[in-house]
Amino acid sequence: MTAPPGFSSPALLRSIDERIVGLRRPTEVLVTALRTGRHVVLEGPPGVGKSTLLRVVAAASGWGMEFVEGNAELTPSRLVGAHDPALVLERGYLPEAFTEGPLVAAMREGTLLYIEELNRVPEETLNVLITALAEGEIHVPRLGHIVASPLFRLIAAMNPFDAVGTARVGQAIYDRMCRIALGYQDQAAEERIVERVTGIAGDLTELAVGLARASREHEALRTGSSVRGSIDMVLLATGLEELRGEASFDSLLDAALAAFSGRIRVEEGRPETPEDIIAALLARIMAERQPKKASDPAPAPEQQRSTAGRPEPPRALEGQEARDAVREAGRRTTSRSELAQRHPELLQVSPEVGRLDEAGLDDLLRRDSEAALALLCDLAVATDAALRVRARQVAARVFVRMARQGRPGRRGLRRLTTARGAEGDLELDRTLDRTGGLRPRHPEDFVVRRWAAAERAVCLLVDRSGSMQGEAVAMAALAAAAVVIAGGERCDSSVVAFSDRPIVLQSQGQRRPPDELVGELLTLRGLGTTDLGLALAAAASQLQRAASPERLAVLMSDCLATAGADPLAQASLRGLERLHVLGTSLDPDSLAAGRALARRGGGRHVVALHPREVAGAMSSLLA
Repeated sequence: MTAPPGFSSPALLRSIDERIVGLRRPTEVLVTALRTGRHVVLEGPPGVGKSTLLRVVAAASGWGMEFVEGNAELTPSRLVGAHDPALVLERGYLPEAFTEGPLVAAMREGTLLYIEELNRVPEETLNVLITALAEGEIHVPRLGHIVASPLFRLIAAMNPFDAVGTARVGQAIYDRMCRIALGYQDQAAEERIVERVTGIAGDLTELAVGLARASREHEALRTGSSVRGSIDMVLLATGLEELRGEASFDSLLDAALAAFSGRIRVEEGRPETPEDIIAALLARIMAERQPKKASDPAPAPEQQRSTAGRPEPPRALEGQEARDAVREAGRRTTSRSELAQRHPELLQVSPEVGRLDEAGLDDLLRRDSEAALALLCDLAVATDAALRVRARQVAARVFVRMARQGRPGRRGLRRLTTARGAEGDLELDRTLDRTGGLRPRHPEDFVVRRWAAAERAVCLLVDRSGSMQGEAVAMAALAAAAVVIAGGERCDSSVVAFSDRPIVLQSQGQRRPPDELVGELLTLRGLGTTDLGLALAAAASQLQRAASPERLAVLMSDCLATAGADPLAQASLRGLERLHVLGTSLDPDSLAAGRALARRGGGRHVVALHPREVAGAMSSLLA
């Protein structure tokens, strides 16, 4: 076991306790892991003290530390190091021409390498760490092997709950590190943190901490505030009281809104704003702390008063509301007798209750794929629970496989690519190869590596109104799988099923496994009227969240609206840069409506009448 002298001694832990509140057990685990030569990843929400804990441990022990901010621009060369182009041109690839990056510096000097926001680091850069973690060495081209000092440790921190701008950390990294999960401290510990930072104790500190903790449990919030919000509220409220010459509810409210509204994240699809929620929480907590008489109730927040009594406008269901809607739809099932009436092939695929014969299904797929897929989709809502579960598993696998066969070849992943005459990290070897070993004279002589951003964002709208069963469900599932698979490879995608109200099955910026999404679509049967205007508004709302420069919507429908605003009206198409239409009918009115909608949306109109045509049609629209 190698560590700096005195590391993990009782004196060290006492020194850490003086600066860290409420994290004694995780601190003991971290210190022991470092002392025994382990690499560690600290996981937890913002504000629980991940960075502070490591900095205090390093400072108290005298262990040096290299700091790296994890982000999408962290390339392998920025982590490892690179040769100085000027020195290489003048003297060649000598060791002194190499400028060490933080990884090489930490390995040679035997210090801690701290990577913040590990799940924001691109996969290509994370792969560099695998050998360093497993073997304690790395190979640097034209420099040789770098062997790590016995004191070298990698410590990473990340917020696993943040889905924006992050990626899943691969198992190869996790398998080489110990994981320490940090949660929020208890209320007493958080109050001590606020008192220590602000120097202010008492009712105001208790109120601010109570508000932060209440935000973490609010049903409309996906993410609550950390103790940093409490610290800011205490300082702001105290400052406003001094500025205004009195303590008042308005000062507390202003301080709370400024401190918390940017730190919380409202669940997608909820009508409340962050300001609404913070104002309501503050009023509730103050009422609980200072109960008033029934004749003198606490006033409602201004935002709530101004909207009271107004009918709630139609809106898309998202987040928990969408999950509840899918769950409710899954309660509607089809009896075995109904299945037998619709599908003469039932006994070939399900010879008895609770059984699905995959060999029989494969045979039917070869002979009559449309009939097999329609039957499989209806089995996914069978009253027979065992058959229903198995059918959904098989259907998801079949549709994902079919969607992959029709996927477009064009790619748009954010990956490291080479370019000439552009901004990025210099590729010295390729630049010298291009110039024949001479000094570059023109901008286009320089070869660089840079990140290629995602090329587009796509929102798929699937019409679930009317008679949606069997083959229609198969087509919807195939379209969704095709979009999600394309999204996993080259774009940011969302999926919305709609009738009289849209249900967001995958939000923009969210990544869901294709089979999971297909499974949810299989439960949604035909229901309600067709409000195309509301569906298009939902697509615009999703695409507004995307950072991609190209944003398009794909509407899969017969395009015959039976409710809501005119889909051809300018208001219905507002916010959509391009709209493609995947028509599902040869009815003349349907064709005319679909072509008009695609023309108005600046997109294309393609018709698919059978499941086997969907993957190709989607590939054509997304190519």
